[in-house]
Amino acid sequence: MADLDAVRADGLVKDFGDFRAVDEIDLHVRQGEIFGVLGPNGAGKTTTLRMLATLLPVDGGHAEIFGVDVRREPHRIRQLVGVTGQYASVDEDLTARENLRLFARLQGLTSARAKAIAGDLLERFGLQEAADRPLSQFSGGMRRRLDLASSLITRPPLIFLDEPTTGLDPRTRGQMWDTIRELVTDGSTILLTTQYLDEADQLADRVAVIDRGRKVAEDTPDALKTQVGDSTLQLGLADGSDLALAADIVRRLLAEDPVLTPESGRVNIPLPDPNRAADVLIGLREAGIGISSVSVAKPTLDEVFLALTGHGADEPRAGESQAGEPRMEAAR
Repeated sequence: MADLDAVRADGLVKDFGDFRAVDEIDLHVRQGEIFGVLGPNGAGKTTTLRMLATLLPVDGGHAEIFGVDVRREPHRIRQLVGVTGQYASVDEDLTARENLRLFARLQGLTSARAKAIAGDLLERFGLQEAADRPLSQFSGGMRRRLDLASSLITRPPLIFLDEPTTGLDPRTRGQMWDTIRELVTDGSTILLTTQYLDEADQLADRVAVIDRGRKVAEDTPDALKTQVGDSTLQLGLADGSDLALAADIVRRLLAEDPVLTPESGRVNIPLPDPNRAADVLIGLREAGIGISSVSVAKPTLDEVFLALTGHGADEPRAGESQAGEPRMEAAR
């Protein structure tokens, strides 16, 4: 498998009646990398993963996992991938240890081997002390770690993580990020879906941006940011300042659309030339718009997403709820 892409998907299509959820998406994931699929709820991320994991039939296009055809050999595909979905698939009536041993037995391992692997995974994911407690005493982060551990029982070379940190507090998210990095260090390849731009920025070697079922960009996070500009002028406006007027001034001076955050009175302005920051500051002062803070930094993926799609990453697909895609249950 050394010379093969971990994932090679060309022109993937998925229709639900008259609704096209995935519209000719291409994904090429190299071995040993973390590949991020970034987009809002309903963009087609989970549906794409479900097809690659053989949980949904492929309606169009072609997909291979380590050279194995997803359509023709689904049983072989399931031996190559581990899947952790957005919703924990653990049994609430069992302890963490019992859950892992059950999953291991269901995958054909002997009782002794299941016991040994369960112990190893509990230790690796920091769950040893809580191994024999009921899951009702587990935090959300502990449940997600247990769910991820259960997908690694057979040590699959490719791991699909579908929004693995949804609903977790910042500290637990950081712990999950460390675990994901360790998996890659140990030789795994990760295909990660997320709607959190900072998560893609922190973890992914490369990112595919998906919106309304189509891939609109793919590159490293840094390369995507350079599409917006070399730097961004970040302004905090004084209380009572006219945000719309500030945006008009920026457009007139730079011919650039700023990213506005009305709740906090912030304006993020892409700068094709960092020296133009002074022009903006002078223009705002002449218009009587007060500034409470100012800084120049590299663009964020939030600005990249807005520039590529015309809307924020937290906005669902038109006509859909926040849960716009079919629910993905973890495959073991």
